[in-house]
Amino acid sequence: MNDALETLWLRMKWNAAMYAAIPRQRRLPYLPEEQIREVRDARLRETVQYAALTVPFYRDWFRREGVSPQQIRTLADVARLPVVEKEMVRAQPELFRSTSPLGRRAEPFITSGSSGLRATIFHDPRSLLANLAYGERLRAAIAHFTGGAVGKREAWIGYRGSMTGDMWAFQRRWAIVPVRYDRLFLSILDPLEDLIRAVNSYRPNVIFGFGAYLEMLFKVVAERKLSLHLPQLIVYGSEAMTLEGRRFIEERFGVPVLSDYGAVESFKIGFLCEARTTFHLHEDLCAVRIVDERDRELPEGESGAMLISNLVNRGTVLLNYRLGDVAGISSSDCPCGRRLPLLSTFGGRANDDLFVPDGRFIHFTAIWMVLKTCPDVLSHQLVQHETGRFELRLVTVDRATFDSVAAETARRVEGVLGKGTSVEPTFHERILPGIGGKFRPVVALPRAE
Repeated sequence: MNDALETLWLRMKWNAAMYAAIPRQRRLPYLPEEQIREVRDARLRETVQYAALTVPFYRDWFRREGVSPQQIRTLADVARLPVVEKEMVRAQPELFRSTSPLGRRAEPFITSGSSGLRATIFHDPRSLLANLAYGERLRAAIAHFTGGAVGKREAWIGYRGSMTGDMWAFQRRWAIVPVRYDRLFLSILDPLEDLIRAVNSYRPNVIFGFGAYLEMLFKVVAERKLSLHLPQLIVYGSEAMTLEGRRFIEERFGVPVLSDYGAVESFKIGFLCEARTTFHLHEDLCAVRIVDERDRELPEGESGAMLISNLVNRGTVLLNYRLGDVAGISSSDCPCGRRLPLLSTFGGRANDDLFVPDGRFIHFTAIWMVLKTCPDVLSHQLVQHETGRFELRLVTVDRATFDSVAAETARRVEGVLGKGTSVEPTFHERILPGIGGKFRPVVALPRAE
């Protein structure tokens, strides 16, 4: 079979699997907890077997430690596996990439570095298509407010090259769908007046975007008394929106706010349902463990570091991976009736927005868009010392590398920040996390309330 025929065959096969999975997605969250755990553990066993056969890191570990993959049967057994740190994946991504045909076909996605380190994560095409089916879980909550999905206009405020943008681009190429969502892309780099004009013209039913960006957008709209078309619903992802910000939008504008919680390492981790009390975990897609500073399992309700195991991706396989978020898990009931476990506490990835001299506010990913094209920059942090004066802290392998990239990198960041700004690059061997152990890729001046 030649490549073109093989690609067509795989596309039809994986699309068929996607459509077969869709009806189950809206039912599964309401199954009894023990049934959901059975699905989770069955996927876990399959993933462990796959990793032991085709992923160099796990194949070597099982051999070296004399552990049989068959001994990892439930989520409790995952504690026997090594904890995988971001630095390990960043430094040697091919160690965690499967050598199987699915692994070889996998698409690369780059993490935003919001935790301090960037890494390349490969997602296999079958799981990328399946992600459309898994999205029905959040779509059910969205439909509660919009009355359905088909025919609704969706505005997405982000940037091209983001996780969501890359995923949508893949799905446009591979998915066979009778009806596509009516979507408008708006860039976080668009001037505020242009963005508002586009929203008012398009009149979306739903606005999607980054949590911190949408929070700031609606606060600025209120402060400046701007006229903005109000959608039926706002859905944020990729980073946290503060509880205060969510309440402000819901009370000041009367627009309910949902959330899709994911990361490049695992697209589906959790979601905020129509009850909007706390996050449900996609337990059967991404198994979560909560551990203390010595990686010991914590009791239900206690907050600690999240270790995730992606149970669907066959490109980069990550088991017991330290995500960088802090949370606790609860088995309490949710008014919505879903039986998926809940996050009792959640200290996700919150980031700063920068206000610059020309009146715009800049989201941290606008800076990352510049820096992601420079592989010599291992980590970065932009610190705003005055309204127009910035320090760009760069981590590179050595001082010589810094000297070769610093000036051009700073110049490009200045181009994003606009007129009246200056950026001074400084060399760092590492950048320490801030209060609470959270890394801040951008440190903005506090705003006067």
